[in-house]
Amino acid sequence: MHIFYHPDYDIPVPPTHRFVGSKFSDLYNHLQTQSFASKLKLGQPTPAPIERITRAHSSSYVEKVLSNELSKEDLRLINLPWSERLRNRSFLAIEGTYLTARQALKSGIACHVGGGTHHAHRDHGLGFCVFNDLGYTTKNLIAEGHVEKVLILDLDVHQGDGTIDICQGDPHIFTCSIHSESNFPFEKKQGWMDIGLPAGTKDEVYLDTLSQTLQSIERSLTPDLVLFDAGIDVYTDDGLGNLELSIEGIRKRDQLVLEHYRGKNIPIATVIGGGYSKDTQELAHRHGLIFESAINYL
Repeated sequence: MHIFYHPDYDIPVPPTHRFVGSKFSDLYNHLQTQSFASKLKLGQPTPAPIERITRAHSSSYVEKVLSNELSKEDLRLINLPWSERLRNRSFLAIEGTYLTARQALKSGIACHVGGGTHHAHRDHGLGFCVFNDLGYTTKNLIAEGHVEKVLILDLDVHQGDGTIDICQGDPHIFTCSIHSESNFPFEKKQGWMDIGLPAGTKDEVYLDTLSQTLQSIERSLTPDLVLFDAGIDVYTDDGLGNLELSIEGIRKRDQLVLEHYRGKNIPIATVIGGGYSKDTQELAHRHGLIFESAINYL
């Protein structure tokens, strides 16, 4: 199974920050210790070209990021300490999701050791997200003629408001978000399909909702590709989540999505999305669940 990763994904953040800057290398190193490690084939992105980024983001915003000229307000919205490393990884990581999707179109499943920066809007970043890899990937795949219809299935605990902002009005992109109705962002966007769940929702209700949602999507859409944001901040003990899924619940969620779409021969590209914990090994284990499920499915 193809995975995509770059050692420059990690970013420097203070130990008190909610975002874990080492989560990408932690996850990559965790995957190397698993029984399926020998079955993983690594690909590495190069920085995304500017002309492709401007399909998803305004050229003025891209130029501000490129030249380190983000305002105090820009940086307040992103809520990460700015650094050369963060700037550079922002160009790398969106291309990582794009390459993961291109590979999924060839082999059926591919997984990104990163991605899911779904709060970045067309003309500004937000909530730990500088550029939006989901919007970038879908806009470019469609413009280049690789696909006609893409489903972005976002199962992070937070709504992918930036993805909706970038993709809204595009008849080729379908956004579906199942999220906590009372978590960030507090002003929700209206995407193609949005399901807000009450805080405290547990495995059974969540999985029933997901199953019904997949059936509902199936009645109106057969996508050429599914981009699956497998955020693990739906976990009961996540630092920024307020749903109450168990580890087994997350496994069943991922299996449900993989079996539903791969059973119909629809390619799936996965991104890791959100996950927050002071225990870096526990966090790596949770983010590793989607890779384990994808290998098991294959």
